[in-house]
Amino acid sequence: MPKNKFGIYIANYGISNDPQDYIDLAILGENNGWDGFFLWDHVFLSSNKTQPFLDPWIILSAVAVKTKRIKLGTTVTPLARRRPWIIAKQVSTLDHLSKGRMILGVGLGIDLDFSNFGENTDLLIRSEKLDESLHILKGLWANKPFTFKGKHFNIKEVEFFPKPFQDKIPIWVGGTWPIKKPFQRAAQYDGVFPLKAGEEESLSPNDYREIIKYIKQYRSSVDSYDIIKSIYTTGIKKEDEWINDYLNIGITWFVEAIWPGRDSSLDNIKKIISRGPPPIK
Repeated sequence: MPKNKFGIYIANYGISNDPQDYIDLAILGENNGWDGFFLWDHVFLSSNKTQPFLDPWIILSAVAVKTKRIKLGTTVTPLARRRPWIIAKQVSTLDHLSKGRMILGVGLGIDLDFSNFGENTDLLIRSEKLDESLHILKGLWANKPFTFKGKHFNIKEVEFFPKPFQDKIPIWVGGTWPIKKPFQRAAQYDGVFPLKAGEEESLSPNDYREIIKYIKQYRSSVDSYDIIKSIYTTGIKKEDEWINDYLNIGITWFVEAIWPGRDSSLDNIKKIISRGPPPIK
């Protein structure tokens, strides 16, 4: 069974006005044994007009230059509010800049990231745009002449150079369990990042067993397929032992969630990251 990996899963808002702080946190993560640094991708979510929102793509570009080993990505980017050909070029460029460490997380996003800017919030339309965008990304990254005619996007014959650094950029698809459609979509790609629908509590080990069972219905194997679990640890061994309940059931990545609602002063975040991934049996 492959080694479990541990990542930092951090909000791109409400933590700092200074992008350099995020870059420093990523470097700190690499130096303290973390395997990944993943930024949320939001634009504006609240009525707090002074809450800082920073662009994850620009931060990740700087992180790519300042680190050597740690995986990088977004969790998750709502492709329905992006132009897929722009994302294709941004991700491919980041993949070269990081020498093949890029992972793209995608999903439907949340209403406020759309409604605040007059964009369509209809879930069906967002779902259609997400599926078309994913098809376009794969087509443009293939380094062959590509055309596309869909309901929302149309592309005349183009060929994108250079191809990504990796032979295949991993795509993780987010979804809320037990809503099934996102998990059918996720099964077609390289990983799934599940959240609990309608509840704040974490997905249980049995939830993950059911998710993996469901994913297996839509793909021939889950070998080399990523299953991601968001975690919140204290750094106290006894209090964090619950993580062991999630081992050996197929989860490949555990990502430490850091967001403004947590005690998210920079000093505290540095302490969380400096203690390294939680110990496991």
